[in-house]
Amino acid sequence: MRDAYHEELDSIGEGLVEMARLVGSAIGRATTAMLDADLKLAESVIEADKKVDDLQHDLEARAIALLARQQPVATDLRIVVTSLRMSADLERSGDLAQHVAKLTRLRFPDRTVPRDLHATILEMGQLAQRLMAKAAEVIITKDVDLALQLEQDDDAMDLLHRTLFQHLMDDRWKHGIETAVDVTLLGRYYERFADHAVSVAKRVVYLVTGEHADDLQADIQPVQPAPPVAGA
Repeated sequence: MRDAYHEELDSIGEGLVEMARLVGSAIGRATTAMLDADLKLAESVIEADKKVDDLQHDLEARAIALLARQQPVATDLRIVVTSLRMSADLERSGDLAQHVAKLTRLRFPDRTVPRDLHATILEMGQLAQRLMAKAAEVIITKDVDLALQLEQDDDAMDLLHRTLFQHLMDDRWKHGIETAVDVTLLGRYYERFADHAVSVAKRVVYLVTGEHADDLQADIQPVQPAPPVAGA
């Protein structure tokens, strides 16, 4: 019985990794769809979000069943409860990728983003994908130092977000109010996606240590940016 119980705990972790990989791929593909005005790709991102939702519902059901049957305590209880919270973060991340794709569909056949902002939005999409890939790695490895790095890595997303607003507030903005609203929404979607990746990593820190990430002091060296994700 205990072997089956721990196998079920392991399978919940595997489900979280799959969710993280799916939503990371989704934000990359949504970004490509938006910048290329690719309606078919956007529709595939929108449709694929159902799989993320289904995974979350299945994970929730299994976690609740474990709570009811096994009444876990200490570390096992922390694993189950933290997994439920991580699944909510990942499900919301999938929704945000879907929002990017839906904005592409709304503006098709026009492009959502002006040409002079393509590089910034592309960088935001690639960074969001990298952050979620790192969050998936943290779930697998339970590496506390790597988890704590994500918050520092997220500073780059905050900087890109501010860059967008500098463009919007510039007196030379010439793309109209509707595009300004779209760009504002996109900036928020990417920033929140990154926040959810950081939240997942922080929850792993709590799972491993029993302490909240914000309460831990770690001597972490800044990480050099990774190369762009192919096809993002």
